[in-house]
Amino acid sequence: MIPAAAAEIERRWGGSPRAGLILGTGLGGLASHIEKEAEIPYQEIPHFPTSTALAHAGRLVCGRLAGVPVVAMQGRCHLYEGYSADQVALPVWVMAELGVERLIVSNAAGGLNPQFEPGDIMLLDGHIDLMWNSPHPLSATSADTLLTASGRSASSPYCSEMLASARRAAQRNGFTAPLGTYVAVSGPSYETRAEYRMFRAIGGDAVGMSTVPEVLAAHSRGVRVLAISAITNVALPDSPVTVDAQHVVDAAQTAAPKMQLIVEQLMREVDES
Repeated sequence: MIPAAAAEIERRWGGSPRAGLILGTGLGGLASHIEKEAEIPYQEIPHFPTSTALAHAGRLVCGRLAGVPVVAMQGRCHLYEGYSADQVALPVWVMAELGVERLIVSNAAGGLNPQFEPGDIMLLDGHIDLMWNSPHPLSATSADTLLTASGRSASSPYCSEMLASARRAAQRNGFTAPLGTYVAVSGPSYETRAEYRMFRAIGGDAVGMSTVPEVLAAHSRGVRVLAISAITNVALPDSPVTVDAQHVVDAAQTAAPKMQLIVEQLMREVDES
């Protein structure tokens, strides 16, 4: 499946990507900053899952960002759409097959840390995987891949150098990008007050329904990962506010310019390396 998908992308685009992007809810507009050389709908790529979530365009954008050849997923797929973890991870394995060295993953997440405000961004330096009913995303390779093939432990799948670069970019541009822990649930749901309290108590700073399968898939192939959450709302269990899908999209879009600045800075560093 992976070679067939990669071959179709190579047939439609002659580039050799050095970086991959996954643009989550409300953040697909970042694709407009890519000098496009090809746009491929997911349904035209063999074995690719097709996104059905709100504000997920469902196409692969190929071209250059800050001079660096990239492939960008404008929209992702989720476990709650009925896909297995293997299917969600497949586009990342395809990116690795194409030669991607770095992956930047974005998502929209609910804030658990009371210091956050809607429109803030959080850099993931850890996650708590509560996607209980999903198969392990590494099963498409082998059970030993994560621990042996890449030579790295899953305990730290987020690249410390990319995190440091992202924080410097935020500081230079006058905003903060704190580190935090992302709680991943399979969804689709918005949490109850009791669940918010639990997620915060176990160490979570934000909660969402994506990202972890893709991060683990990239890490298993030795791809360096940076993951960024756009905080769309902040959980106040004793003063709850009703949130719907459109609210999440709108709030994520306010964070998009900050993400763009960070991504472009990281691309410049790739170009210099």
